[in-house]
Amino acid sequence: MDSNPITPIVVISGFLGSGKTTLLTKWIEHYKGENQKVAVIMNELGEVNLDGLMIDEHIPMAEMLSGCICCTIRGDVGLTIMNLLEQECPDVILIESTGAANPMELIDGITEASLYGKAYLQSVVIIVDGPHLLKLSEKGVGKTFRLMQEQIRCADVILLNKMDRVEPSQLSELRTIVSAINTAAELIETVQCEVDLAILVQEQASVTQQQKQVGQNDQNDQNDQNDQNDVDHHHAANDHEHSHSSSHSHHSHDHVMVYTHYFHRKVDRPRFEQFISALPKSVYRAKGVLRFTDTPPDSRFLFQYAYREPDYMRITPQKDVPDVLVLIGEHIPKAEIKDLLDQL
Repeated sequence: MDSNPITPIVVISGFLGSGKTTLLTKWIEHYKGENQKVAVIMNELGEVNLDGLMIDEHIPMAEMLSGCICCTIRGDVGLTIMNLLEQECPDVILIESTGAANPMELIDGITEASLYGKAYLQSVVIIVDGPHLLKLSEKGVGKTFRLMQEQIRCADVILLNKMDRVEPSQLSELRTIVSAINTAAELIETVQCEVDLAILVQEQASVTQQQKQVGQNDQNDQNDQNDQNDVDHHHAANDHEHSHSSSHSHHSHDHVMVYTHYFHRKVDRPRFEQFISALPKSVYRAKGVLRFTDTPPDSRFLFQYAYREPDYMRITPQKDVPDVLVLIGEHIPKAEIKDLLDQL
Protein backbone atom coordinates (compact mmCIF):
# COMPACT_ATOMS: atom_id res chain seq x y z
CA MET A 1 0.00 0.00 0.00
CA ASP A 2 1.34 3.40 -0.99
CA SER A 3 -0.24 6.66 0.19
CA ASN A 4 2.03 9.02 -1.72
CA PRO A 5 0.05 11.49 -3.84
CA ILE A 6 -0.34 10.93 -7.55
CA THR A 7 0.75 13.93 -9.61
CA PRO A 8 -1.82 15.35 -12.03
CA ILE A 9 -0.78 16.24 -15.57
CA VAL A 10 -2.59 18.96 -17.51
CA VAL A 11 -2.15 19.25 -21.28
CA ILE A 12 -2.50 22.67 -22.92
CA SER A 13 -2.88 22.44 -26.68
CA GLY A 14 -4.40 24.25 -29.63
CA PHE A 15 -3.34 25.32 -33.08
CA LEU A 16 -0.40 27.64 -33.71
CA GLY A 17 -0.90 31.14 -32.34
CA SER A 18 -4.07 30.37 -30.40
CA GLY A 19 -2.70 31.52 -27.03
CA LYS A 20 -1.20 28.43 -25.37
CA THR A 21 1.79 30.15 -23.77
CA THR A 22 -0.45 32.98 -22.54
CA LEU A 23 -2.62 30.46 -20.68
CA LEU A 24 0.43 28.54 -19.47
CA THR A 25 1.95 31.60 -17.79
CA LYS A 26 -1.38 32.48 -16.17
CA TRP A 27 -1.78 28.93 -14.89
CA ILE A 28 1.74 28.90 -13.45
CA GLU A 29 1.02 32.09 -11.52
CA HIS A 30 -2.23 30.60 -10.21
CA TYR A 31 -0.50 27.51 -8.83
CA LYS A 32 2.30 29.61 -7.37
CA GLY A 33 -0.35 31.65 -5.58
CA GLU A 34 -1.69 28.41 -4.13
CA ASN A 35 1.84 27.48 -2.95
CA GLN A 36 1.91 24.50 -5.28
CA LYS A 37 5.06 23.48 -7.11
CA VAL A 38 4.65 23.44 -10.88
CA ALA A 39 6.82 21.67 -13.43
CA VAL A 40 6.51 22.41 -17.13
CA ILE A 41 7.19 20.46 -20.31
CA MET A 42 7.36 22.64 -23.42
CA ASN A 43 7.47 21.30 -26.96
CA GLU A 44 8.57 23.23 -30.06
CA LEU A 45 8.78 22.15 -33.66
CA GLY A 46 11.86 24.31 -34.11
CA GLU A 47 15.34 24.13 -32.63
CA VAL A 48 14.87 26.89 -30.04
CA ASN A 49 12.29 27.17 -27.25
CA LEU A 50 11.39 30.83 -27.64
CA ASP A 51 8.13 30.52 -25.72
CA GLY A 52 10.20 29.33 -22.77
CA LEU A 53 11.51 32.89 -22.43
CA MET A 54 8.11 33.78 -21.00
CA ILE A 55 8.46 31.29 -18.14
CA ASP A 56 9.96 32.20 -14.76
CA GLU A 57 13.51 30.84 -14.66
CA HIS A 58 12.82 29.28 -11.25
CA ILE A 59 10.11 27.01 -12.66
CA PRO A 60 11.41 23.47 -13.36
CA MET A 61 11.09 23.07 -17.12
CA ALA A 62 11.92 20.33 -19.60
CA GLU A 63 12.27 21.25 -23.27
CA MET A 64 11.44 18.90 -26.11
CA LEU A 65 12.62 20.51 -29.33
CA SER A 66 12.88 19.80 -33.07
CA GLY A 67 9.84 17.60 -33.23
CA CYS A 68 6.20 17.13 -32.36
CA ILE A 69 5.63 15.77 -28.87
CA CYS A 70 2.99 13.33 -30.13
CA CYS A 71 5.10 11.53 -32.73
CA THR A 72 8.69 12.48 -33.64
CA ILE A 73 9.84 12.64 -30.03
CA ARG A 74 6.86 10.84 -28.52
CA GLY A 75 9.05 8.14 -27.01
CA ASP A 76 10.79 10.73 -24.83
CA VAL A 77 7.59 11.93 -23.15
CA GLY A 78 7.49 9.16 -20.56
CA LEU A 79 11.15 9.56 -19.65
CA THR A 80 10.75 13.33 -19.35
CA ILE A 81 7.76 12.94 -17.04
CA MET A 82 9.59 10.38 -14.91
CA ASN A 83 12.65 12.63 -14.58
CA LEU A 84 10.52 15.57 -13.44
CA LEU A 85 8.70 13.41 -10.90
CA GLU A 86 11.93 12.03 -9.45
CA GLN A 87 14.03 15.20 -9.52
CA GLU A 88 11.47 17.93 -8.78
CA CYS A 89 8.55 16.22 -6.97
CA PRO A 90 6.03 18.68 -8.43
CA ASP A 91 2.43 19.03 -7.29
CA VAL A 92 1.35 19.34 -10.92
CA ILE A 93 2.90 19.03 -14.38
CA LEU A 94 1.76 21.34 -17.18
CA ILE A 95 2.51 20.25 -20.75
CA GLU A 96 2.33 22.76 -23.59
CA SER A 97 2.42 20.89 -26.87
CA THR A 98 3.28 22.38 -30.22
CA GLY A 99 0.32 23.72 -32.15
CA ALA A 100 0.82 21.03 -34.78
CA ALA A 101 0.23 18.20 -32.30
CA ASN A 102 -2.68 15.80 -32.17
CA PRO A 103 -3.39 15.57 -28.41
CA MET A 104 -4.82 12.05 -28.64
CA GLU A 105 -1.42 10.55 -29.33
CA LEU A 106 0.04 12.68 -26.54
CA ILE A 107 -2.66 11.25 -24.26
CA ASP A 108 -1.47 7.77 -25.17
CA GLY A 109 2.12 8.77 -24.37
CA ILE A 110 1.15 10.12 -20.95
CA THR A 111 -0.87 6.99 -20.24
CA GLU A 112 2.17 4.85 -20.96
CA ALA A 113 4.25 7.01 -18.59
CA SER A 114 1.65 6.66 -15.83
CA LEU A 115 2.18 2.90 -15.86
CA TYR A 116 5.62 3.44 -14.35
CA GLY A 117 5.20 6.59 -12.26
CA LYS A 118 2.76 8.14 -9.86
CA ALA A 119 1.15 10.48 -12.37
CA TYR A 120 -2.11 10.61 -14.27
CA LEU A 121 -3.71 12.71 -16.98
CA GLN A 122 -6.06 15.12 -15.26
CA SER A 123 -7.37 17.14 -18.18
CA VAL A 124 -6.80 18.34 -21.73
CA VAL A 125 -7.40 22.05 -22.28
CA ILE A 126 -7.67 23.09 -25.92
CA ILE A 127 -7.43 26.74 -26.96
CA VAL A 128 -9.28 27.61 -30.14
CA ASP A 129 -8.55 30.75 -32.15
CA GLY A 130 -12.15 31.75 -32.87
CA PRO A 131 -11.58 33.96 -35.93
CA HIS A 132 -9.22 31.43 -37.49
CA LEU A 133 -11.65 28.55 -36.98
CA LEU A 134 -14.42 30.57 -38.63
CA LYS A 135 -12.29 31.18 -41.72
CA LEU A 136 -11.30 27.54 -42.02
CA SER A 137 -14.85 26.29 -41.50
CA GLU A 138 -16.07 28.39 -44.42
CA LYS A 139 -13.94 26.23 -46.71
CA GLY A 140 -14.62 23.07 -44.73
CA VAL A 141 -11.54 21.31 -46.07
CA GLY A 142 -7.80 21.28 -45.57
CA LYS A 143 -5.32 19.55 -43.28
CA THR A 144 -5.18 22.48 -40.86
CA PHE A 145 -8.96 22.43 -40.40
CA ARG A 146 -8.92 18.67 -39.82
CA LEU A 147 -6.14 19.03 -37.26
CA MET A 148 -8.09 21.71 -35.38
CA GLN A 149 -11.10 19.40 -35.36
CA GLU A 150 -8.98 16.60 -33.90
CA GLN A 151 -7.68 18.92 -31.20
CA ILE A 152 -11.20 20.03 -30.28
CA ARG A 153 -12.40 16.41 -30.11
CA CYS A 154 -9.76 15.58 -27.49
CA ALA A 155 -10.67 18.41 -25.12
CA ASP A 156 -12.13 18.28 -21.64
CA VAL A 157 -12.19 22.09 -21.62
CA ILE A 158 -12.27 24.34 -24.69
CA LEU A 159 -11.25 27.98 -24.43
CA LEU A 160 -12.81 29.77 -27.39
CA ASN A 161 -10.24 32.56 -27.53
CA LYS A 162 -9.94 35.97 -29.25
CA MET A 163 -13.65 36.63 -28.90
CA ASP A 164 -12.97 40.36 -29.12
CA ARG A 165 -12.23 39.76 -32.81
CA VAL A 166 -15.51 37.99 -33.53
CA GLU A 167 -18.62 39.85 -34.62
CA PRO A 168 -21.71 39.25 -32.44
CA SER A 169 -23.50 37.79 -35.46
CA GLN A 170 -20.73 35.19 -35.81
CA LEU A 171 -20.74 34.03 -32.19
CA SER A 172 -23.66 31.63 -32.54
CA GLU A 173 -22.10 30.09 -35.65
CA LEU A 174 -18.82 29.59 -33.84
CA ARG A 175 -20.49 27.91 -30.88
CA THR A 176 -22.33 25.60 -33.26
CA ILE A 177 -19.13 24.61 -35.05
CA VAL A 178 -17.36 23.70 -31.81
CA SER A 179 -20.34 21.93 -30.25
CA ALA A 180 -20.81 19.82 -33.36
CA ILE A 181 -17.26 18.51 -32.91
CA ASN A 182 -17.30 18.02 -29.14
CA THR A 183 -20.51 18.07 -27.13
CA ALA A 184 -18.97 16.84 -23.86
CA ALA A 185 -16.32 19.49 -23.22
CA GLU A 186 -16.97 22.65 -21.26
CA LEU A 187 -16.90 25.65 -23.61
CA ILE A 188 -15.54 28.92 -22.20
CA GLU A 189 -15.30 32.10 -24.26
CA THR A 190 -12.21 34.20 -23.56
CA VAL A 191 -10.14 37.19 -24.59
CA GLN A 192 -6.37 36.71 -24.21
CA CYS A 193 -7.16 33.47 -22.36
CA GLU A 194 -8.57 35.33 -19.37
CA VAL A 195 -10.42 32.69 -17.38
CA ASP A 196 -11.09 31.98 -13.73
CA LEU A 197 -8.47 29.28 -13.25
CA ALA A 198 -9.79 28.57 -9.77
CA ILE A 199 -12.96 27.23 -11.38
CA LEU A 200 -10.98 24.93 -13.66
CA VAL A 201 -8.90 23.69 -10.76
CA GLN A 202 -11.99 23.09 -8.62
CA GLU A 203 -13.59 21.06 -11.40
CA GLN A 204 -10.46 18.96 -11.59
CA ALA A 205 -10.24 18.58 -7.80
CA SER A 206 -12.86 15.82 -7.70
CA VAL A 207 -10.84 13.83 -10.22
CA THR A 208 -7.70 14.41 -8.16
CA GLN A 209 -9.40 13.18 -5.01
CA GLN A 210 -10.57 10.02 -6.76
CA GLN A 211 -7.02 9.32 -7.89
CA LYS A 212 -5.64 9.85 -4.37
CA GLN A 213 -8.22 7.48 -2.94
CA VAL A 214 -7.10 4.87 -5.41
CA GLY A 215 -3.56 5.48 -4.17
CA GLN A 216 -4.69 4.37 -0.68
CA ASN A 217 -5.55 0.95 -2.08
CA ASP A 218 -3.27 -1.63 -3.59
CA GLN A 219 -1.51 0.58 -6.15
CA ASN A 220 0.04 -2.28 -8.07
CA ASP A 221 -3.34 -3.90 -8.73
CA GLN A 222 -5.01 -0.65 -9.74
CA ASN A 223 -2.50 1.05 -12.06
CA ASP A 224 -3.49 -0.68 -15.28
CA GLN A 225 -7.21 -0.17 -14.72
CA ASN A 226 -6.81 3.52 -13.85
CA ASP A 227 -4.78 4.20 -16.96
CA GLN A 228 -7.30 2.41 -19.13
CA ASN A 229 -10.06 4.50 -17.55
CA ASP A 230 -8.18 7.67 -18.47
CA VAL A 231 -7.97 6.62 -22.10
CA ASP A 232 -11.57 5.37 -22.16
CA HIS A 233 -12.75 8.70 -20.76
CA HIS A 234 -11.26 10.66 -23.60
CA HIS A 235 -12.35 8.21 -26.27
CA ALA A 236 -15.90 7.79 -24.99
CA ALA A 237 -16.56 11.41 -24.07
CA ASN A 238 -15.51 12.64 -27.46
CA ASP A 239 -16.94 9.69 -29.44
CA HIS A 240 -14.47 9.64 -32.28
CA GLU A 241 -12.16 7.21 -34.02
CA HIS A 242 -8.38 7.29 -34.00
CA SER A 243 -7.46 4.19 -35.94
CA HIS A 244 -3.94 5.57 -36.44
CA SER A 245 -3.27 5.73 -32.69
CA SER A 246 -2.85 1.99 -32.32
CA SER A 247 -0.08 1.86 -34.88
CA HIS A 248 1.46 5.14 -33.69
CA SER A 249 1.56 6.45 -37.24
CA HIS A 250 0.74 10.13 -37.55
CA HIS A 251 -0.11 12.14 -40.61
CA SER A 252 -2.41 14.91 -39.38
CA HIS A 253 0.29 17.56 -39.58
CA ASP A 254 2.89 16.14 -41.97
CA HIS A 255 2.27 19.17 -44.18
CA VAL A 256 3.65 21.53 -41.54
CA MET A 257 7.17 22.82 -42.20
CA VAL A 258 9.58 24.67 -39.94
CA TYR A 259 12.44 26.93 -41.00
CA THR A 260 14.90 28.24 -38.39
CA HIS A 261 17.20 31.14 -39.30
CA TYR A 262 20.01 32.43 -37.05
CA PHE A 263 21.16 36.05 -37.25
CA HIS A 264 24.79 36.99 -36.58
CA ARG A 265 24.23 40.71 -36.56
CA LYS A 266 21.58 43.32 -35.88
CA VAL A 267 18.66 43.54 -38.30
CA ASP A 268 17.42 46.59 -40.14
CA ARG A 269 13.92 47.07 -38.73
CA PRO A 270 12.19 48.62 -41.82
CA ARG A 271 13.56 45.88 -44.06
CA PHE A 272 12.53 43.20 -41.57
CA GLU A 273 9.00 44.63 -41.37
CA GLN A 274 8.85 44.69 -45.17
CA PHE A 275 9.96 41.05 -45.24
CA ILE A 276 7.25 40.07 -42.74
CA SER A 277 4.51 41.93 -44.60
CA ALA A 278 5.46 40.09 -47.80
CA LEU A 279 5.40 36.59 -46.30
CA PRO A 280 3.20 34.18 -48.24
CA LYS A 281 -0.09 33.16 -46.65
CA SER A 282 1.28 29.65 -46.27
CA VAL A 283 3.45 30.98 -43.41
CA TYR A 284 0.93 31.27 -40.60
CA ARG A 285 3.19 31.44 -37.55
CA ALA A 286 6.55 33.01 -36.78
CA LYS A 287 8.49 33.83 -33.64
CA GLY A 288 11.95 35.04 -32.87
CA VAL A 289 14.41 36.98 -30.74
CA LEU A 290 15.92 39.96 -32.56
CA ARG A 291 18.15 43.01 -32.19
CA PHE A 292 17.58 46.02 -34.42
CA THR A 293 20.05 48.56 -35.74
CA ASP A 294 17.94 51.52 -34.57
CA THR A 295 17.74 50.45 -30.91
CA PRO A 296 20.29 50.48 -28.04
CA PRO A 297 22.95 47.73 -28.15
CA ASP A 298 21.47 45.78 -25.22
CA SER A 299 17.87 45.92 -26.48
CA ARG A 300 16.34 42.65 -27.63
CA PHE A 301 12.82 41.92 -28.81
CA LEU A 302 10.59 38.88 -28.73
CA PHE A 303 8.84 38.80 -32.09
CA GLN A 304 5.50 37.04 -32.56
CA TYR A 305 3.51 36.64 -35.78
CA ALA A 306 0.20 34.83 -36.21
CA TYR A 307 -2.30 35.10 -39.06
CA ARG A 308 -0.74 38.19 -40.63
CA GLU A 309 -0.43 40.11 -37.36
CA PRO A 310 3.10 40.93 -36.05
CA ASP A 311 3.93 41.87 -32.47
CA TYR A 312 7.16 43.07 -30.81
CA MET A 313 7.93 43.01 -27.09
CA ARG A 314 11.15 44.26 -25.52
CA ILE A 315 12.62 41.50 -23.34
CA THR A 316 15.61 40.59 -21.22
CA PRO A 317 16.09 36.85 -21.83
CA GLN A 318 16.67 34.75 -18.73
CA LYS A 319 18.69 32.26 -20.75
CA ASP A 320 21.36 32.31 -23.42
CA VAL A 321 19.25 32.52 -26.58
CA PRO A 322 20.68 33.42 -30.00
CA ASP A 323 19.15 35.95 -32.37
CA VAL A 324 16.83 33.70 -34.31
CA LEU A 325 13.66 33.61 -36.37
CA VAL A 326 11.43 30.53 -36.66
CA LEU A 327 8.84 30.28 -39.43
CA ILE A 328 6.07 27.68 -39.36
CA GLY A 329 3.70 27.00 -42.22
CA GLU A 330 2.95 24.92 -45.27
CA HIS A 331 5.26 24.53 -48.27
CA ILE A 332 7.71 27.21 -47.12
CA PRO A 333 10.21 28.18 -49.86
CA LYS A 334 13.19 27.75 -47.55
CA ALA A 335 15.94 28.66 -50.03
CA GLU A 336 14.16 31.86 -51.05
CA ILE A 337 13.42 32.79 -47.44
CA LYS A 338 17.05 32.23 -46.46
CA ASP A 339 18.32 34.51 -49.23
CA LEU A 340 15.94 37.28 -48.17
CA LEU A 341 16.87 37.02 -44.50
CA ASP A 342 20.59 36.99 -45.26
CA GLN A 343 20.14 40.41 -46.90
CA LEU A 344 18.48 42.07 -43.92
